[in-house]
Amino acid sequence: MFAVTFKNLNSTSMLKKQLFSITLGLMLSLASFAQTAKVQVIHNCADTAAAMVDVYINGTLQLNDFEFRKATPFIELPAGVNINIAIAPSNSDSIIDTLVSFNFNLIDSGKYVIVASGIISPVGYTPTQPFSLEVFAAAQLTAGNPANTNVLVYHGATDAPKVDVVSGGNTLVDDISYSEYNANYLQLPTDNYFISVTDSSGLDTLATYYAPLEDLNLQDSALVVLASGFLTPANNSNGAAFGLWAALPAGGNLIELPLVTSARVQIIHNSADKAARVVDVWINDSLALDSFVFRTCTPFIDLPSYTNLNVVIQPHGSTNLANALGQYTLDLAPNEKYIVVANGIASGSGYAPAPAFNLDIFMGAEEVSGNPANTNVLVYHGATDAPAVNVVSGTTTLVDSIYYTQFSNGYLQLPTLDYNIALTDAFYDTIAKFSAPLASLNLQGQSLVVLASGFINRAANRNGSIFGLYAALPSGGNLIPLPQILEDSARVQIIHNCADLNAEVVDVWINDALVLDNFSFRKSTPFLSLPAGIDFDLTIAAQSSTDTITDVRRYFYNLEDKTYIMVAQGNVSTTGYDPIVPFGISIFDQGRETASNASNTDILVFHGGTDAPVIDVLTDNTPVVQNLLYSQFSSDYVELPTASYVLNLKEGFGVTMVASYNAPLSSLGLQGKAVVALASGFINPNVNSNGPDFGLWVSLAAGGDLIPLVDVTSVENMKNNATVNVYPNPASNKLYISNILPGNENTVVNFYNQIGEVVLSQQISANSSSVSSIEIDMLAAGLYTVEVINNQTRATSKVSIVK
Repeated sequence: MFAVTFKNLNSTSMLKKQLFSITLGLMLSLASFAQTAKVQVIHNCADTAAAMVDVYINGTLQLNDFEFRKATPFIELPAGVNINIAIAPSNSDSIIDTLVSFNFNLIDSGKYVIVASGIISPVGYTPTQPFSLEVFAAAQLTAGNPANTNVLVYHGATDAPKVDVVSGGNTLVDDISYSEYNANYLQLPTDNYFISVTDSSGLDTLATYYAPLEDLNLQDSALVVLASGFLTPANNSNGAAFGLWAALPAGGNLIELPLVTSARVQIIHNSADKAARVVDVWINDSLALDSFVFRTCTPFIDLPSYTNLNVVIQPHGSTNLANALGQYTLDLAPNEKYIVVANGIASGSGYAPAPAFNLDIFMGAEEVSGNPANTNVLVYHGATDAPAVNVVSGTTTLVDSIYYTQFSNGYLQLPTLDYNIALTDAFYDTIAKFSAPLASLNLQGQSLVVLASGFINRAANRNGSIFGLYAALPSGGNLIPLPQILEDSARVQIIHNCADLNAEVVDVWINDALVLDNFSFRKSTPFLSLPAGIDFDLTIAAQSSTDTITDVRRYFYNLEDKTYIMVAQGNVSTTGYDPIVPFGISIFDQGRETASNASNTDILVFHGGTDAPVIDVLTDNTPVVQNLLYSQFSSDYVELPTASYVLNLKEGFGVTMVASYNAPLSSLGLQGKAVVALASGFINPNVNSNGPDFGLWVSLAAGGDLIPLVDVTSVENMKNNATVNVYPNPASNKLYISNILPGNENTVVNFYNQIGEVVLSQQISANSSSVSSIEIDMLAAGLYTVEVINNQTRATSKVSIVK
């Protein structure tokens, strides 16, 4: 259909021709044909040699000095006959100076868009795409829907790859190559859009542009958007840079779609309202932050630096923009850096005062301090019920009279040291003191934000999060709590005695800071120093938790200057256990870290067996604890000379034996120590999800794994009522076995660990009255089941090995 001829631009010296314009008379003469078509011609050839051209139609100059990135209006041309369109240099004298020409035949009443693209120069361009006129034969002059703008996309950038056009997570045009149009006009609601040009995989964004269809009043319009220019001008004679340009039906200069440069933004979630504890953040109708948690922050991220950036805060799990907690418009300057803090109250009641949920913005943010010896600190007041405060270090006021929602006047440029700081009111009376360990946290050379967060008066704010200072690092993640400096502190040991398999491993958070990661059943902490005289919260969360949102339980305390034992016990499951006893934390406030007498071992007894009866504890036959109910501590420590004992557990208010345990206090090195002995596990595992067996376990003040006391209630005899004695118990290097099983066959002694694996097996010659010794020094410390067996009889016993 096309015939193409070329002529060198510089082959002939040309006289400057007279200025020319297309006159109405010429248009009328063209319209005199019985059949006509409407045609818009768009100059998109980025070759600098064709920056301005003349266009001849059937030998007559129609477009004089037609410039790159200009378009004609839709003009009428003859239809049903052959038409020759010739492109000549801008100083051409006639069609004789043609560089390239094309012949084609238009359909009567048809509407066409013709785009000139490609390269006419023989050298200086990579790649060299041939000059061409690309035709789209189903052009539109209007959208046909007054609420829409119809957009035809054309790929006219010679060195750009196959691309996608994406907006708001939706692919508008998929895999369009150079010289191609998209198949049909996009029928877009007339709005303002951010559109990205990506490679065909959709993973690598070449550039993002702003398409202000609404601002340009393009409702019910149809237009052509062209990829134009060079991605790499240096390889293309320093020609025009790549961009998106729009041609309107009225013609004229193409409209450049603004390139969207980025602003750097860190977003911090500091709204202590429980209704906003986890939110979704939508930006320009796309989900940008899914499940954004209170007291976490993003790293610095790139956002479009243009007007009317639409930010919507939604409840967690949102799938659309309905039921928004708040909607905001941000205007971000290009190449600027911002801190954006979400703060305030979204709930309609329950908080006093209740300033509205909002986004507070600081322009001029920093990601590094600029001085490797300093840490730069921006201060933000985000505590809704706190007064205006001063920030004081020593005798120096670092921040003077900062109110809720205010940032400090720029960053504090602090030498990277550890500081003690005080928050004071308008009269310089101290509200609270905190440690700011900049050096200990290795924050030299960094910039960060320190936020006042939470509630001073929790009772008036739904017992929400406790007031404190928190640091947001540029790398994002959980905010870092600054330790509060207290005149008094409590000493606390936490013991995990919840035998429910669904809480076998948990995380423990204090004031939303993770203090015990993957805390296992039958483990205890050493004694910790916790705040005294102020409120704090303790959260039990699921294993490997990253926040306190999916908590198992949350508890609030205000401790005194005492020593506490806290034991977690009960059930978190609602089925599978009999009885089901609610999960809880039992507290004893007269704890000890050492024995009251250096010759003694002090024992605090705790009943943590959910299906065990009321119990008495006897040393031999002497009661030391009586009528102890589930979840109760003994009234005080039992102070025993450090020796070896048998502790008998009997059912309270009666004489029925529950179990007996060896308590080798001296062998365990417990002289001068204070310990907690816990009834733990299930008497009847079969009706408790086959959970751990009942036993008596000891928690040391140093923390760690609880120590099992060996059950010496009886030896289980499977056949012939045989009996054996296993001693000493606990043992360390050797174990003696007397009254070896009767029979003519040799006897085998097997040692099983707590998961049922045989870890030692030894054969003993048959002799019903002898005593045999077993070398056990190769076994690790722990609780073992000893099996003595021959072809007639089997007996088992439990033994503890200590090192």
